[in-house]
Amino acid sequence: MTGKPKLALYWAASCGGCDIAVLAIDDKILEVANLFDIVLWPVAIDAKVRDIERLADGSIDVCLFNGGIRNSEQEYMARLLRAKAKVLVAFGSCAHEGCIPGLANANSRDEIFQYVYKDSPSVDNPQGLVPVPDFEVPEGTLHIPVFYDTLKTLDQTVPVDYYLPGCPPEAENIWTAVQAVAAGLAGAPLPPTGTVLGAQTTVCDECKRTRTEKKIKVFKRVWEILPNETECLLEQGLVCCGIATRGGCGALCPVVNSPCIGCHGPNEGVQDFGARMISALASVIDSDNPAEIDHIIEQGIPDPLGTFYRFSLAHSLLRRTKLGNGNGAAQHAAVPAGRTA
Repeated sequence: MTGKPKLALYWAASCGGCDIAVLAIDDKILEVANLFDIVLWPVAIDAKVRDIERLADGSIDVCLFNGGIRNSEQEYMARLLRAKAKVLVAFGSCAHEGCIPGLANANSRDEIFQYVYKDSPSVDNPQGLVPVPDFEVPEGTLHIPVFYDTLKTLDQTVPVDYYLPGCPPEAENIWTAVQAVAAGLAGAPLPPTGTVLGAQTTVCDECKRTRTEKKIKVFKRVWEILPNETECLLEQGLVCCGIATRGGCGALCPVVNSPCIGCHGPNEGVQDFGARMISALASVIDSDNPAEIDHIIEQGIPDPLGTFYRFSLAHSLLRRTKLGNGNGAAQHAAVPAGRTA
C-alpha cells in the first residue's frame, strides 16, 4: 500500500450503470489510479469485505457509494463504509433518491415475492418457494441477506457528506467531483456538508427550445406525436420534467427531441420532485373545470406515480405506500452479524 489517499467504490441496490459511468471518464481513470489507492471496487478489483473491516475507522479518504439500501447486507456495508470513510458520497440517483428500485416502495416485500417468484409468466416454481434468510441443510444453516419491505436511500441509513446526482452521473461531473475531493484532501476548501455536487440551474435553463405562455388541453405520449424541434416540449403536450430537474446534463434529452424524465433529481431548493412537477403541470392545463382536468390527466398521464416519482419516490415526502401494519413504517430486521459478502 502506498501513501496515496484511499478510495472505495461500492454498489448496492442499483443497475450497475454508475460503475459503467465511472469508466466513461475514459483515460482519466488512469489519473484516478495515480491519485488514489483503490481499496474496494467490487466490479473491478478483488478486494474482500474482511479487508475493509480490518481498516481503522476513517482510514478511507473518500467512498463513492451507489445504490439504495434494499437488504441487510447493503445496510451493513453502508454502515461499515460510513465508519471507515472520511468523505461519503451518495453517488448517483439510487443512493441519492432511490431511483427506479425505489418504485418498489409502492408494494410490500410479500407482494414483490408473490409476483417475482410465483406469478410472473416466466417463472416455473410449482412448489411456490420464496427466499428465506435462514435455511437449514445437513452441513448447517445457510444465510442470505434479509430483504426489506422498504428501499431506503443512503442518507436514510447513514450520514452522507455529498451527493452526486444523475442516473447515472455524467462523466464530466464525476471527474469534476473527483478533482474537487482530491483538492480538498490536499488542503483546498471543500463544499459544505450536504452539498449536491451539481449545477444550481434546471434543465429548462439549459434547453434552447422556445417557451411561451401557451396553455395545453391534452397531454400526449412520446409515440403519439413527432415534436417540433424548436418549441418547448411541455408546451407541445409532452410531460417534460426539465422545469423541476437539476441541470448539468446539457439538456441532452430535449436536444434529441425527447422529454426530460428527471434523472438528475430535484433542483436546488425543491424538497419534493413530484410535487414540483404536479404544480408545474397544473399551471399549464387550460381548464378550470375539475371534471375536464381529471379527464386530461387520466388520458395523458396514466401512471402518475411512475411519471412524477420515477426517480425520487424513496426520498420523497410520500416515501412509500401504506403497509399492512397500519403505520407505513419500514419493517427492517436488525442486521445480523456476519451477513456480509
